[in-house]
Amino acid sequence: MKIAFVGKGGSGKTTLSSLFIRHLAANEAPVVAVDADINQHLAAALGLDEDEAAALPAMGSQLPLIKEYLRGDNPRITSAATMIKTTPPGKGSRLLRVREDNPVYDACARTVRLDDGEIRLMATGPFTESDLGVACYHSKVGAVELCLNHLVDGPDEYVVVDMTAGSDSFASGMFTRFDMTFLVAEPTRKGVSVYRQYKEYARDFGVALKVVGNKVQGEDDLDFLRAEVGDDLLVGVGRSDWVRTMEKGRPAPFELLEADNRMALQALQNAAEDSYELRDWERYTRQMVHFHLKNAESWGNEKTGADLAAQVDPAFVLHEHHAESGARQPA
Repeated sequence: MKIAFVGKGGSGKTTLSSLFIRHLAANEAPVVAVDADINQHLAAALGLDEDEAAALPAMGSQLPLIKEYLRGDNPRITSAATMIKTTPPGKGSRLLRVREDNPVYDACARTVRLDDGEIRLMATGPFTESDLGVACYHSKVGAVELCLNHLVDGPDEYVVVDMTAGSDSFASGMFTRFDMTFLVAEPTRKGVSVYRQYKEYARDFGVALKVVGNKVQGEDDLDFLRAEVGDDLLVGVGRSDWVRTMEKGRPAPFELLEADNRMALQALQNAAEDSYELRDWERYTRQMVHFHLKNAESWGNEKTGADLAAQVDPAFVLHEHHAESGARQPA
């Protein structure tokens, strides 16, 4: 399943996504974790030191390799240079799977060992000073969107993406790429403002959305969130001494995380598993094509000098059976 964590800056989005990743690893679930935030903090939240975090390869700098690999021998894509972040797969494209080795993972992912297992960690790469005035951060995140477009995953596999904060999550069609989106909100008026924005944008695309209340101190906070977000509230997460020691660089074993917070993480996993029953690959592919055609018309055709609408394979529907039948099978 593909899971996104969103929320305003400072809401605890990265902390909660890292706790969820640890929880999944402890439950022996295969996990690919992706830091797609403009402020790259997921590696540190997972226990990497500054040097280890800085050594993570940037997906944004590997776009030529990613494009060339995913292109495969798809006859509709004449060159890797004509691929953009929304280019959909078709017959002949290579697809990615959670539990495999491939050149994309070799170049962009690193194995991180946690208390109770290990995960693959990928990062878009930070927005550096050299990018100012010449680059848009969304071009870096485009590497993540392209990979998600070519990913087939099953019910017991997880891709967890720590998204960029606030409404920047809507700058591309990537917000439709997930089975479940967890919006982290503090029990304050500012805390739920991003929820209202997200709910409005997501409504037309059938995005599954649940609110995780963070920094909840009691029933009054939960009552406030219920009044503001209604049935979208999934669970509240309280103060954590375990997290505080982790942030100080003195992590305790994950099994010592407070019982209430471990139960909250299980509620997130249960909600993610329930969302799998609603997975609609035809809609997923249709939305992928929708945003590709929109990007092609607005800037892609001019940038690449090609008719990117021709990249759409009308007979292709991304589906889990590709994981069984091979990367280059038609739908």
